[in-house]
Formats: sequence, C-alpha cells, structure tokens
Amino acid sequence: MSLNTETVERIAELAKLRLTPEEIERYRQQLSAILDYAERLRQLDTSQIPPTATVLPLHSVFRADQARPSLERTLALQNAPQVADGSFVVPAVLDEN
Repeated sequence: MSLNTETVERIAELAKLRLTPEEIERYRQQLSAILDYAERLRQLDTSQIPPTATVLPLHSVFRADQARPSLERTLALQNAPQVADGSFVVPAVLDEN
C-alpha cells in the first residue's frame, strides 16, 4: 500500500510534527513499506494457530511478599531536617486558599 504525501502530512499534523519535504518523502516510503509488510502478514493462513498472548511460559519476576519488622521511627527520622510530633516536616505543596 503506497501512501501519498497528503496522508503523511495529515499523520504528521495529528502527531504534532513539523516535517521538512525531505522527511515527508522519507516517512512516506518507510510507512508504505511497513503497511506493505503488514499486508503480507495478513495474507498468511493462521486458521490452525490458536490465539495466544505470549509464546513464552509465564512466571512472576517479583519476589514473594514476606512480613518483616519495619524501620524504627527514631531511625527513620534521625536525618530529617525537621521533625514534629514524630513526623517529617515538609513545606506545603498546596495553597490553603
């Protein structure tokens, strides 16, 4: 499928891209090649292939949660620049208006 210049300009406009005429032509060729390849893939007979989300076995990359003691409050606050009532003191980020 060969894209025309106007289509590439419209895509660039939607993507908020300012392209030079040379870039428009280069992207027209590249996008056309991508669409041609996608059309070739679409023509493959996949009727005997079940739909899958992945061909790799699924396994979790996260470690299991384990309960353990947390950091003592005094240790957590010992390097804080300001502390009040056992909490960090930080500047306000929202106006009070």
